[in-house]
Amino acid sequence: MAKKGKKRDQHKISNEVYEAELFRLQVELVKVQEWTRATGARIAVIFEGRDAAGKGGTIKRISEYLSPRTARIAALPTPTEREKSEWYYQRYVAHLPAAGEMVLFDRSWYNRAGVERVMGYCTPQEYAQFMRQTPIFEQMLVEDGILLRKYWFSVSDAEQLRRFRSRLSDPLRQWKLSTTDLQSIAKWEDYSRAKDEMMVHTDVPTSPWYVVESDIKKHARLNMIAHLLSTIPYTDVPRDKVVLPERPAPSSGYERPPRELSTYVPDHVAALRGDREKDL
Repeated sequence: MAKKGKKRDQHKISNEVYEAELFRLQVELVKVQEWTRATGARIAVIFEGRDAAGKGGTIKRISEYLSPRTARIAALPTPTEREKSEWYYQRYVAHLPAAGEMVLFDRSWYNRAGVERVMGYCTPQEYAQFMRQTPIFEQMLVEDGILLRKYWFSVSDAEQLRRFRSRLSDPLRQWKLSTTDLQSIAKWEDYSRAKDEMMVHTDVPTSPWYVVESDIKKHARLNMIAHLLSTIPYTDVPRDKVVLPERPAPSSGYERPPRELSTYVPDHVAALRGDREKDL
């Protein structure tokens, strides 16, 4: 088993190369942000794939240095009873980008083609209607000028299981494991069939799917971001040169209020550092 892990690591790029290329791509994403603001472009990026496929980590790297006012993340919770009675796409439409915005959908209306289909959360009639309507719905978005990009993160069953196991003992990621997530292990083939059928109906020229191999997370992030950038016709937007003003001389008429009048947070770091004089 150790040999397999070592062989897998040999195919990974080094951390130095990864960090350098990620930084370069993130600089380009900032340029996309400025271009989007300047031109009023609207960008919607859909992230789909199996549980633990690496969607969330990629979204974090894309949005890391972007303004949350420009690049928004839409990760919708389970629909309410009222939302269940609405037109299926209605609650997603409310999160589509306005002029100058980029929206990253951490899962999307394709929930109906995946988890709802496999787990029986929708009826066969609702599922069939979704497959008919979705290409039409997305064509309307594209024709209205939205730059729609759809990415499917593909992870192997062995790698997904490895990631699930690592989350079991990780206090920072245990929340990512739900009953539905764990059922995806037993229903691997059902999800595979659902994905294949989804692709048949919704991988169309006007809004194609792009598959991201994600067994190696760092590779998946770089590959996906590089491809996204290649599909957006952005250009450099000139910016006014920013010059820091000189700080004015201290005013003779201002006095800072006594510190005792304010409530400061306790010095937690002091406890971590310990008694420095004791160590002398």
